[in-house]
Amino acid sequence: MASFGQKHLIRCRCVLPQFKNSSDPENKRHRFVVFSEVNDDVVKQKYAQCNNCGSIHKITDICTSEIMPGKEAMSSIVTVEDVKAGMNPNLVSVLERHKCDLPTWEHAQYILENKRWGDFVILANDVDEDNRTVKYIRILGENLYKVDSHIRRETIGG
Repeated sequence: MASFGQKHLIRCRCVLPQFKNSSDPENKRHRFVVFSEVNDDVVKQKYAQCNNCGSIHKITDICTSEIMPGKEAMSSIVTVEDVKAGMNPNLVSVLERHKCDLPTWEHAQYILENKRWGDFVILANDVDEDNRTVKYIRILGENLYKVDSHIRRETIGG
């Protein structure tokens, strides 16, 4: 059974204030990141809350959701505190220090639960001119982690 975890964007119906006057209505709709598990090309259904307007989305596929009408809250949606409760304090400390969002916590949890040793979670991402620097934590075992960074040139040639 092929299984993997994937961060992806979900499009909401809300619009961030800075895009209210945008001429392109499709591009002004807010997008937020979620983490999903995929087993044999089927996305595990879950619910997520928009970080802008609070609408509840039923995640049905990668980059696909249905807004749940009349739902402003669901106590069954997993929170960072829920994920944190089952993790090693050293890993919790790294993720907290980098102010990671819920999808990042869920990604780390997925790696641990599925013993995907060697997989990594991105902690920070910065761009300086033509270079992108990515800081990540590689999860090498249940209690073994390595924080590192990688610089990648963003343009070809030059």
